[in-house]
Amino acid sequence: MSEDIFSRNELFWGKENQNILSDKHVAIFGLGGVGGFCAEALARAGIGRLTVIDFDEVSLSNINRQCVAFHSTVGESKAKLFEARLKDINPNIKLHVIDDFYLDSFDFCGVDYVADAIDTMRSKIELLESCVKISIPVISSMGAGNRIDPSKLYICDISCIENKNAPFISNIIYQLKKRGIEKGITVVASREKPFVREKLSSTEQIVTKSGKNIEFTKITPSSTPFVASCAGIFMASYITQSFLKDYR
Repeated sequence: MSEDIFSRNELFWGKENQNILSDKHVAIFGLGGVGGFCAEALARAGIGRLTVIDFDEVSLSNINRQCVAFHSTVGESKAKLFEARLKDINPNIKLHVIDDFYLDSFDFCGVDYVADAIDTMRSKIELLESCVKISIPVISSMGAGNRIDPSKLYICDISCIENKNAPFISNIIYQLKKRGIEKGITVVASREKPFVREKLSSTEQIVTKSGKNIEFTKITPSSTPFVASCAGIFMASYITQSFLKDYR
């Protein structure tokens, strides 16, 4: 077997499946601690087309957990940094980089799977509602902040989340239920009780590339180097497995 960047993948799931992955298109919304590791793992798995969306820039507080966050990249666009990083992993990958806030006008045409790693409530709910309405498979991160133990992570349907009373999750479930959505969304959640030492929140305003003003309340959770990264890997693994034909 000749060696190439995906030869170890092929030893596990075979050449046919590697070819299947090369034809798939995944959109990752949010490139922070969760979404960044998800995007990188999907690129290393050999997903042929990725759309990555994030309006944010690297800050000092990102360095403890985000894979493009270094002192040398503070102030740079996360989306642009990932464009270079993912192409360095797979020069043949087809990338659509959106350095902007998620808007409900996003074109899902040709997208096979969506990874939701958005950390603002309004955009997260709008994205999940859009995916359900147009029947695009989606996996959503539900609470990597304020936690330290990645072994407590699990994947389930949103209707089966065990800690529905956790503030972030309960609000999402409530808002989706108002829209008639109670199941059909895969989530990565945690059995670990969130630990909050100090509540931090701020009202922020951004102007999108189209000139739209968006104001939102940003809740700043504590974040360790461990849980967000593993949640992103969980998401990437789940998405990849959904594409594979029988290989065992």
